Amino acid sequence: MIERLLNSLTFFSAIGSGVVAGLFFAFSVFVMTALARLPSAQGIAAMQSINVAILNPLFGLVFAGTALACVILSITSFFRWGEAGAIYLLAGSLIYIVGSILVTLVFNVPLNDMLAAVDPNSAEGADLWRRYITSWTAWNHVRTVATLAALTSFIIAFRQLG
Repeated sequence: MIERLLNSLTFFSAIGSGVVAGLFFAFSVFVMTALARLPSAQGIAAMQSINVAILNPLFGLVFAGTALACVILSITSFFRWGEAGAIYLLAGSLIYIVGSILVTLVFNVPLNDMLAAVDPNSAEGADLWRRYITSWTAWNHVRTVATLAALTSFIIAFRQLG
């Protein structure tokens, strides 16, 4: 029973990390580039809309649900230390929690909050938008690499647990 739960949580964490990595990858590769090409007022308005729309139950389930599974897996990995896959469970969990959740909370969300408070048609908005695009995208690259690394760790762990 415990083995089945561990395998299920590892599988869920791999899928969750992969879905989140795909989302972050899309923003890093083309969404932010496309928004940056728009006049600042339009780019700001579009990103403000995206930041509201993303706060939905399905995204929350994947983003936060994966984090919760990672917390459980990281704790479990200590009890299984020395067994096959334990180091990969811990690595994947910590990478996801730090590289996705922590980076989002410390860097991307505050930037989103500043953008939400600005008038898209103001000079202040245009100035913020130039800084936002550069900084938000750089931190999103970090999240993309981290979630891909977490995905890789979970795949290796899942194969070793098998």
